[in-house]
Amino acid sequence: MVAAAADLPAGVIRAEQRARKLIAKRALVAAAAGAVPLPGLDWAVDAALLSKLIPQINEEFGLAPHQIAKLPVHQRERVQTAIALVGGALLGKLITKSLIIRAMKAVGVRLTAAQAAKFVPLAGQAASAALNYAALRWLGEQHIKDCLRVVQEAKLQLIAPAH
Repeated sequence: MVAAAADLPAGVIRAEQRARKLIAKRALVAAAAGAVPLPGLDWAVDAALLSKLIPQINEEFGLAPHQIAKLPVHQRERVQTAIALVGGALLGKLITKSLIIRAMKAVGVRLTAAQAAKFVPLAGQAASAALNYAALRWLGEQHIKDCLRVVQEAKLQLIAPAH
């Protein structure tokens, strides 16, 4: 269970806000790709977006592999235990094509509906764009929730990543 925003340290709240901004930007790109009437383009764009977005969110929360590796041993073990408890397949790992495909399967019905909708001029393309936007937003939000749970479980003190 993720604590209410008032119960979270300021560093965690800022990381969450930065991650949500990343998601919003990428979801708009996913929506634009969804509006293009080329079958399969949105899947390719979504996969590319997610393969960059998930590591960026991990980094915001101090959960990128290189960040975890720098932690003291006791803290690294707490983080690994928290990741195992949360069950986040995209936490603390190098993001691979197979991990992204697994994540996309979670919203497969929405993305399949978006593909079908593309064949209806204008209204279908708008529906496809909306479904792509919602799917990417949902995946990003789920990942943020996983990150928040790990940070809380491991009692990580977040320091803003250098950009």
